Amino acid sequence: MADESIPEPIDVDPPVDDIESALTRLQQDAPNDTEGWKRLVDLAESSGDMSRIRRVYDALLKQYPNNPSAQTAYISHFLASRSDDDRKEAETLLRDYLRTSPSVDIWRCYLDYVRRTIQQGTQSRETIRKAYDFALSHIGQDRDSGFIHSAYIKFLSEADTTTTRDAQERMDALRKAYHRAVQIPLDNVEELWSDLEAFENGLNKITAKKFMGDLREGHMQARTVLRQLSNYLKDLNLANPQGGLVLPVVPTFSPQEKQLVVRWKTYLKWEENNPLELEEKDRPTLVSRVQLAYRKALARMRYYPEIWFMAYHWNLSNGNTSEAISILKQGLEANPGSFVLIFAYAEQLELAQLKKEAEVKDFSDVHALYDRFFTAVRTKLDELAPEELPADSTIVTTSSDESMKDGDDPEEGAAAQRREEFNTMAKHYSNAWINYIVFARRAQGHKASRDAFGKARKCKRVGWEVFKAAAMMEYRCNQEDGKLVATRIFETGMKNERFLSDPDFILSYLNYLLSINDENNARALFERVVREKRFKPEEAKPIWERWAKSQYTYDDLPAVLELEKRMAEVYPNDVPIKRFAQRHTYENIDPIAEHDLGFTKQKRTQNDKPATNSFYYNNNGAVPGLGSSGDSNPNISNNKRPLPQQDRKHNEFKRQRQDNADRDRDRDRSRDRDRRPARYSPPPPAQGWDRDRERNSGPSKRDEPKKEEKAVLPAKLAWFVTQLPPAESYDGPIFTAESLVERLRSAVIPSANRSRSPTANAPQPASPPQQPRNAGPGRPPPDYGPYQGPNSGPPRGNRRY
Repeated sequence: MADESIPEPIDVDPPVDDIESALTRLQQDAPNDTEGWKRLVDLAESSGDMSRIRRVYDALLKQYPNNPSAQTAYISHFLASRSDDDRKEAETLLRDYLRTSPSVDIWRCYLDYVRRTIQQGTQSRETIRKAYDFALSHIGQDRDSGFIHSAYIKFLSEADTTTTRDAQERMDALRKAYHRAVQIPLDNVEELWSDLEAFENGLNKITAKKFMGDLREGHMQARTVLRQLSNYLKDLNLANPQGGLVLPVVPTFSPQEKQLVVRWKTYLKWEENNPLELEEKDRPTLVSRVQLAYRKALARMRYYPEIWFMAYHWNLSNGNTSEAISILKQGLEANPGSFVLIFAYAEQLELAQLKKEAEVKDFSDVHALYDRFFTAVRTKLDELAPEELPADSTIVTTSSDESMKDGDDPEEGAAAQRREEFNTMAKHYSNAWINYIVFARRAQGHKASRDAFGKARKCKRVGWEVFKAAAMMEYRCNQEDGKLVATRIFETGMKNERFLSDPDFILSYLNYLLSINDENNARALFERVVREKRFKPEEAKPIWERWAKSQYTYDDLPAVLELEKRMAEVYPNDVPIKRFAQRHTYENIDPIAEHDLGFTKQKRTQNDKPATNSFYYNNNGAVPGLGSSGDSNPNISNNKRPLPQQDRKHNEFKRQRQDNADRDRDRDRSRDRDRRPARYSPPPPAQGWDRDRERNSGPSKRDEPKKEEKAVLPAKLAWFVTQLPPAESYDGPIFTAESLVERLRSAVIPSANRSRSPTANAPQPASPPQQPRNAGPGRPPPDYGPYQGPNSGPPRGNRRY
């Protein structure tokens, strides 16, 4: 068989047009495409052309300034070159990046560059020593800077000592370097401690013992902090496991990203709390550590305004106002649409003018800042607005829109989600205008706020909230004709069809008219809304109830009864006692509910917060009434003892602990019983029947403790339960409940006032009796909420009606 020649591979440089076209696409169409940037960098580096590499990296660092991995890679290209021009370029880049970079690798490049370019000699050693001191003063608190400390110590130990004075100076310099390093949580701090021991013992064992004793406490603290620090840093995604660039991505606020934010915030707060326990005289060291941590966070979490605000607030709290303002500027460059950063920066600009002694303050910078922000948000709104939506409209989400989200048509679901996003952004846009109006009045007076509102009225995207805010500001601040001007502003809003379609605007106007005692206009507004039937009955219900609340207090009885008759026609499902109770309720005082319907005891139990659900513990420890169903889980073994009532004595509920063998046997028996399928699950018996059966039945074969069906949750704990967020909002780590309960059940906790083992004559109860599997939490408290039809469930929340 004839040998076939294999052609040699030919290196073909990528065409310049490919790099330029890719760069143009990234800059114009996808500036946050991190994978696209990485491919472009690989393309430029494979060409070997320094001009292409320079152009790509300059564009990359313009998009991601202060990115440590990009800066290090960029500098490395020039340091590897033998060209004098490239080395000068490297020196320029080092000068630009070093002071603000949190990267140890960049400082490594700097020290390598200094050692390579400085000629040997006494003067050169002094230059290198200063370079080491300069590096350690900026990056020496970093955990990964241990190699720099070691290299510096080695450099000092290699110094020539021709005289006794030189030897003494070298010893002092080494001791100072060692003492500084062993009290920092470095990755090689234990190795440095061993080297210090050998160094001191080699000089004088007597003084070594004293020096090591003085340093031991600080060193042990550093080692402890190192372990904690390593635990914090390992989950912060600081490095790319595959190597290469580490670029920040725009957040989608997924559960994983939220957890990452929490981890960063936890770490930053830990650094702020001075884990090294530095004294006040060492406060510059603490400041250096925290600043270094925030620089890392801002580089990695560039598109998270919350992290920028934390850095700003910390610097401001520590008196570094200039650095705080600089952080806000950089944060707004990365997040031009951030509300928290724009409001904070506007406040700082306002404060800067107020501190000036000039008679006339110049707030033009604040006005320009808000104008740029309005333009950015308005552009985003225009992108989100559906094509068929006119520029002077906003979307009012209805119940049909909500149903589209859960529909089967993905296009309809996406459209509904887009409408919701547009509505949310429109409200945020209005909020920004309101804050602008507030600033104008606060800084420049009432006339300036009117001018700001005039600018807002010209924008077709603002919501009714801006009109309400302007009206209330006139009413509050205009002592001459504020009431008249405020009413005119509301009336101007009534001419806008968008606002008329929003029941919240109508309710706000009605509240205002009632608050200024304008009964005639309030009645006219209410009757207009009822007559025009713009809203569905449920949407208009707050308007009806607000008007009814006023009439219940200030109108005569025939008019009140006539109003109730009209409401009964619109809301036929409302039970009579509900409306009657509302008529006789004042503020939070509801005697009908609390006295006649039995809410008094429930109110005391729940810390003066009445609810439609009783907070009871059933036998498996579940709290009924907090979820969509009050039924307990039939698959969970019922081995928990009921919570004792508050009026029982503590000792009545003590019982002897089973030994391990009995407990394991009972647990296995209970587990096997739960695994067997039940052929029949009886309905839960009535509470009264249970009590009669227990009273009439004879003694059982076993000396079982009396089973307590329910126990009222303590008041403070009941209040705490009501403050907990819904379960679906939890995005943290998930524990296996069965394993956790099993571990708790099998734990042996010694008592403080009795022996560890149960006494021989104490009765050993068997597994607690099982509650019927379908037993509910018990009879709920009386409720006279609205009847919603035969298929309706109990009312949600804590409202009684």
